[in-house]
Amino acid sequence: MVRLGRIAAALAVWAALAVPAAAHSLEGLEQDLLAKEKFVQIVDQPAPQFALRDAEGHSVQLSDLRGNVVVLWFVYQRCPDECPLHSEAMAAVQQMVNRTPMRDLVRFVTITTDPEHDAPDSFPAYGAAHGLAPANWTMLTSGPENPTATRDIAGQFGLKFNADAGGYQVHGVVTHLIDKSGRLRARYHGLKFDPTHMVVHINALSADDH
Repeated sequence: MVRLGRIAAALAVWAALAVPAAAHSLEGLEQDLLAKEKFVQIVDQPAPQFALRDAEGHSVQLSDLRGNVVVLWFVYQRCPDECPLHSEAMAAVQQMVNRTPMRDLVRFVTITTDPEHDAPDSFPAYGAAHGLAPANWTMLTSGPENPTATRDIAGQFGLKFNADAGGYQVHGVVTHLIDKSGRLRARYHGLKFDPTHMVVHINALSADDH
């Protein structure tokens, strides 16, 4: 049944992407999304910049990802509920994207908000546990020497991760879409959005040359 569901989802995406590009400008498509998807917020502003490190210790800046659509979300590995569900929802979107020619134009980026406990060598296992394919996914950290830096970055994106006395973090769930020029174009709130809508939106951003 799961396989049939994935096939149905893939067919739905391909049907949506089959609409000629000229039929909708990006702005027109976003207006359509606002009418159909109640969990999307359309924005158009420079995305906050960051300079972090990946699992191998390589520096990654948002500017390094120019020319790609970036799907960005924040989690921490000790989170018992929403974070794993968020990453698994993004893995489902990634699978849909990676069945299309968009695969080489889209980067999925997770930023940990708990650099003290989320060691870089744990990132590959985290991705594998939640179905994220390493081909176009990466997880980033500021390192334990800067324990609040990534929470500050989340705040710049409009999202708060506030640590409580037990070491858990109270937070919202938001997925950010950043276009090829580095502008923040949308926030998808929560986990009840239609993943097909997000994939169609990603496709429009990947095709947009403005």
